[in-house]
Amino acid sequence: MSENKSINPENNTQNKEKKKDNGFFKSLFNSIFKIEKYPELAAQGVPKALIYLIKLVSIFAVISVAGILYQLNLMLNDAKEELQNNFPDFSYNDGVLDVKSEDVILKENEGIGKIIIDTKTEDENKVNEYINTISENGNGVIILKNRIIVKTEMASGTAIYNYSELLNQMGITSFQKSDVINILSSSQLVNIYISIFILLFVYTFVIYFLNILTYAIFVSIFGCIANLITKLKMRYVAIFNMAIYSITLSTILYMIYTLINVFIDFSIKYFDPMYISIATVYLVAAIFIIKSEFIKKQNELIKIVEVQKNIKEEIENEEEKKEIDKQDKEKEREEKEKEKEEKTKHKNEKDNNLGQEPQEG
Repeated sequence: MSENKSINPENNTQNKEKKKDNGFFKSLFNSIFKIEKYPELAAQGVPKALIYLIKLVSIFAVISVAGILYQLNLMLNDAKEELQNNFPDFSYNDGVLDVKSEDVILKENEGIGKIIIDTKTEDENKVNEYINTISENGNGVIILKNRIIVKTEMASGTAIYNYSELLNQMGITSFQKSDVINILSSSQLVNIYISIFILLFVYTFVIYFLNILTYAIFVSIFGCIANLITKLKMRYVAIFNMAIYSITLSTILYMIYTLINVFIDFSIKYFDPMYISIATVYLVAAIFIIKSEFIKKQNELIKIVEVQKNIKEEIENEEEKKEIDKQDKEKEREEKEKEKEEKTKHKNEKDNNLGQEPQEG
């Protein structure tokens, strides 16, 4: 019992070290700087790869939402001044926003982009025109009677939030212009930011996860082509796992690109092709490294077989030589015995001749 107790702590320590070695940041480091480790990463299985992707996308989503909230904060600071001085009265009640203006309000904001406010229209074709307008600019917000539509360069597509869903969670069912100005000047804004952060995080996470997963599947197709070229006959599951890890550097570059866009109006025209290209290079390089290692091990195996063959031949020659020596010694022994028998026979005949009496005539 005492021996078992002394062994278990060592096993637990080894398991903890192994678990630590296979942790997220270790996998992230290996994904970027240790391409030769891709077979080990792939061998951990699809669930491990997907968990890694979820963690990576979560970090990405947090950075993106933080950037959006930073821009939102700038916008709200400007909005506070705009509401006090230049904006018409408005009111909100039971999911419906009413701005006291018959005309469409168009605003430009350095942080958020184009702002379109129209709480009178119910024409979806007109709403689609508004969406096309802000999409052309990259960033923008559309404020309608029952919902708000947000478009940023950091996220593909537009995010739509219904007032009733967004504000009811905060316990807000009605307000007026004066109430909003008071909220923008109070500590309640922190709670609003937290609620918005949670909503945006969920939305951004789902969008980014699906996008990056799609990219990984697309990259895995190139991995399958490389697999056919190298004739490795790897299973698609292994290629898919490696594709997820190969997209790490591209995703980190996308994070940096997102952070830059928070502070600077900066864009890379062909970023998506570059995103795919970097991941593809990583995956294809990993497959060719596996092929190279396979050929190396195969050559080592051939050398081992040749050495074993030579040793076997030497052993067989040695045994054959021993067998020949044994036969020679046996033959020599038989010849000696035969010669000894001849001598004995000759001596007996000689003694017999000497022992016979001469006959008298």
